[in-house]
Amino acid sequence: MNTLRVAGGRVLRPDFSVARADVLLDQDAGEILDVGDMDAGDETLDAAGCLVMPGLVNAHTHAAMTLLRGYADDKPLESWLQEDIWPAEAELTAEDVRAGTELALVEMIRGGVTAFADMYFEEPTVADAVAEAGVRARLGHGVVTVGKDDDAARADNEESLAFAREYDGYADGRVKTVYAPHSLTTVDDDLLAEFTAEAREAGVPLHFHANETQGEVDPIVDAEGERPLAHADGLGLLTGDDFLAHGVHVDDEEIDILAERGTAVVHCPASNMKLASGMAPVQRMREAGVTVALGTDGAASNNDLDVFDELRDAAMLGKLAADDAAAVPAEAAVEMATAGGADALGFDSGRIEAGANADLAVVDFDVPHLTPVHDHVSHLAYAVRGSDVRHTVCDGRVLMEDRDLVTLDEGEIRGRAADRAADLAERAD
Repeated sequence: MNTLRVAGGRVLRPDFSVARADVLLDQDAGEILDVGDMDAGDETLDAAGCLVMPGLVNAHTHAAMTLLRGYADDKPLESWLQEDIWPAEAELTAEDVRAGTELALVEMIRGGVTAFADMYFEEPTVADAVAEAGVRARLGHGVVTVGKDDDAARADNEESLAFAREYDGYADGRVKTVYAPHSLTTVDDDLLAEFTAEAREAGVPLHFHANETQGEVDPIVDAEGERPLAHADGLGLLTGDDFLAHGVHVDDEEIDILAERGTAVVHCPASNMKLASGMAPVQRMREAGVTVALGTDGAASNNDLDVFDELRDAAMLGKLAADDAAAVPAEAAVEMATAGGADALGFDSGRIEAGANADLAVVDFDVPHLTPVHDHVSHLAYAVRGSDVRHTVCDGRVLMEDRDLVTLDEGEIRGRAADRAADLAERAD
């Protein structure tokens, strides 16, 4: 057994208490062995002046959209997608997706993210990038059938399910997969029901967008005479293993369905604000027992992948949505970014205790904007930045030490991504 001791810092425990302690990791098994005062450890990672917390989880993104960061801004969702994003994405190559994903991984690891969920294209290249970077991921090939003939629409669904079957357990088990229909309004109902049934037989969960805008709700109500999530439930899309992105425009009945089915919701506050999609009723969902996670969405609608930014936005937007300054308090926001995300994605992470995955972010509190420290959790929610992360550890492996990436070549990746983005923009014009 090879062990790593994260030593000299304070530790955020599952009950949100903070105490001085070391964390001992089994690097071979990728698990936390012990938390407390100890001298053991084959290697030591210095956490003096830091808070050791669970690695952050970005539970909904489109990683390779880093290539489209700043490409199209200040538009509502439908016109942004149809006029700018989808035409650009039609020009994407596997090499583009690999470059954009690697850039996203650099950004996320530097911000303390140890797991993420991706819905995009050319997912085998995404899986390879994840394997090299050393993080965890729940990956799915995104399906859109709008504008496609029957053969092409079926092929898109088949590709999503085939990827899910082949790559589940990839990268020494750090990759898990999903069947990923884009949304209830962009995938044909008959195909959605058919391939969801196949996914269930294969033990593959679902990840899809739902109720992001009022424009996604009204057509389903008009056509089906029921709310989108009631319709999704009738199609068999909502189980305890599934998770949906956004959930902005959900009513009390839909919240009850989510709670009864155990389906998680990934809240993406920055994207929802930027696209003026609305304010998700996060407090009501949490009070009803719905698991709520956090996601950045893609870098084209955020425009960064800093989950600490998302955490702060979630807390503040949650208060506005509820008209209550006590809604979505600091602890709730931190929980959504850690344990909530891990639960949604099906990873045994999100908490620092023996037996959990050895996924950690070590945050440097010895900086002016985190001084004084009356409450560590308050600072995590309202003051910490992704650039405050000193070390990132996933599966017991150090991915970043003292702000230096260990598994990825940042300079080479940034250069290649910039070149690919310029070429993509030229082809899309």
